[in-house]
Amino acid sequence: MKATTPNRLTVLKTYKLFIAGAFPRTESGRYYIATNKKGEQLANMCQGSKKDFRDAVVAARGAFKGWAGRAAFNRGQILYRIAEMLEGRRAQFIEELMQQDATRAEAQREVDLSIDRLVYYAGWCDKFQQIFSSVNPVASAHFNFSVPEPMGVVAAIVPQNDSLLGLVSVMAPVIAGGNTCILLGSESKPLCSITFAEVINSSDVPGGVVNILTGKPSELASIFANHMDVNAVIYCENDTKTQASIKEQAAENVKRVHFYAGKNWYKEDGQSPYFIMDTQEIKTTWHPIENIGGGGSKY
Repeated sequence: MKATTPNRLTVLKTYKLFIAGAFPRTESGRYYIATNKKGEQLANMCQGSKKDFRDAVVAARGAFKGWAGRAAFNRGQILYRIAEMLEGRRAQFIEELMQQDATRAEAQREVDLSIDRLVYYAGWCDKFQQIFSSVNPVASAHFNFSVPEPMGVVAAIVPQNDSLLGLVSVMAPVIAGGNTCILLGSESKPLCSITFAEVINSSDVPGGVVNILTGKPSELASIFANHMDVNAVIYCENDTKTQASIKEQAAENVKRVHFYAGKNWYKEDGQSPYFIMDTQEIKTTWHPIENIGGGGSKY
């Protein structure tokens, strides 16, 4: 008798969160099913909560000192390592983007640009301080230096449509500058965000430097903005009501706020060292010049 395979339900993969270098399920137990335009069910996605975000902030704050204290050249090596690992899984990301309604050509372009963008910011890690630092003229016997320093913990709601390239384009300049981050992946196209977390996890990035959540921007935007231990918020959509709410709530602890709505991440202006500077603070240092015998100076 010929064996037959009975009809069966597909077992969907559950994509978990990425917090502190681990992959926990959401503490709320909530999830949603990601689908594409054909109505096909793609995966179970965790619906991140306020508690998940708080855990991610604790992880990011704990990792900040060590990451900011690393040599800039070493941060560049690690960003380049992320690019290497993404290159090695290129076919998987192309397939996921195609599942989420991209054509093969569109998917290939997005993955390739994401890899190139990581290499671009890897190169800037040990150069941007030279470009943006200055020695300032002062009317006293001092040297006066202004240098950029990382702000701390950055929370970002990444672009909803360019689910891989947008996430990489927002994340890379933040961590290149020595900050740590919490990223909320695309709600409608979430697969690549957590698969990218798997790349981060195998790329020498210390736990807590990059944390990735999935869920609803409408629910989490205010939580990103009003958390008192977040130093900057990035919002990449053009919802004016959400933008106004973020500005208002961020003012309570004087967070830096950046809106990247309308950015075309596929063009040259989608990458720039000025994106690194968006999450830097300028520190000015005075250093006395010691006079020797009434003339000359000792440095």
